[in-house]
Amino acid sequence: MDLSFTDDQRMIRDMVREFAQKELAPKAADRDKSGEPPLEEIRKLAELGLMGMRVPAEYGGSEAGTLALALALMEIAQGDAAAAVITSVTNMVAEAIYRFGDEEQRRAFLPKVLTGDFPVGAFALTEPQAGSDARNLKTRAETDGDAFVLNGEKTFITSAPISSVFIVMAKTGAADRSAPISSFLVEKDTPGLVVGKPEKKMGLHGSPTCTVSFDNCRIPRSNRLGREGDGFKVAMMALDGGRIGVSSQSIGIARAALDFAVGYAKERQAFGAPIAKLQAIQWKIADMAMELDAAQLLVWRAACLKDAGRPFTREASMAKLYATEAANRACKEAVQILGGYGYVSDYPVERHMRDCKVTTLYEGTSEIQRLVIARHVIGE
Repeated sequence: MDLSFTDDQRMIRDMVREFAQKELAPKAADRDKSGEPPLEEIRKLAELGLMGMRVPAEYGGSEAGTLALALALMEIAQGDAAAAVITSVTNMVAEAIYRFGDEEQRRAFLPKVLTGDFPVGAFALTEPQAGSDARNLKTRAETDGDAFVLNGEKTFITSAPISSVFIVMAKTGAADRSAPISSFLVEKDTPGLVVGKPEKKMGLHGSPTCTVSFDNCRIPRSNRLGREGDGFKVAMMALDGGRIGVSSQSIGIARAALDFAVGYAKERQAFGAPIAKLQAIQWKIADMAMELDAAQLLVWRAACLKDAGRPFTREASMAKLYATEAANRACKEAVQILGGYGYVSDYPVERHMRDCKVTTLYEGTSEIQRLVIARHVIGE
């Protein structure tokens, strides 16, 4: 499906498709087993300008826009879902620094995220008792002379051990639920920043996810991102854009599962003919293809609205909800089409199913997306 993309958007899509199939896909199964992140490939993606696609060129970005990023993430995820997660979150971090940072912060931090030795960023919002309920944060930032001192713990932080810069959400002011949330820029290796061991996850093994703690972690006052109390605004802006990214990832994963299932169905013989001739299999494939095409359209609509500077929160939640759930259905059906072979790791569809599941959980669960959509429709 190819709508009215610009020549630049098509070029980015085709370039990333070639890179993903040549350099990401052949190693994806091995990384799934080893848990090693695709660091060299991430550096190459950064060199191609894919880590700052919503950041102007003067700060090291490619300013290609949200729709181009969505197209790129679909292709990256089709090659290796872990690489797509790392790329998506880094774009989210880079855009937040550009949107809310002052000129000094942009010049100091964006090169680290976009072109440094570790061209990866991390977004530290979630805590053990504060996932969907972001107002329940316990991490605090206290002023001490010319510094802020951070104390607290974050959990499920994507790319934590390989990130150059963290955006950290913390309470400031009064020590209660109503205290304002501010955001802070914390560089790796800052004393008091402790990254825990990677979680043992169901999927996305090449994308490390860790607990991050702050033990009297001292940072300059100039490292506050935006004004005091802007943290919730930073988080919501990042999450809205991140939902487009997660939607794109899920579609790429499911496309890989669909393509493999179709190829298998054409080769696998049963009852004297390829199983692709069986109506039961054809109906599965038809539903998978239809739902993924519909999901793409929802993602593209949200991306175009964002690029146009128009409100897109409702549309991003619709895209995220529909795309991730449709992708999970498609991966499940791909396993079913392969039968017993779909359940073993010699074939990639079981990995796709495991990698895809988390897309209904992070950047806001499916249940949270339904709340966001309903509130926009009702008019709350």
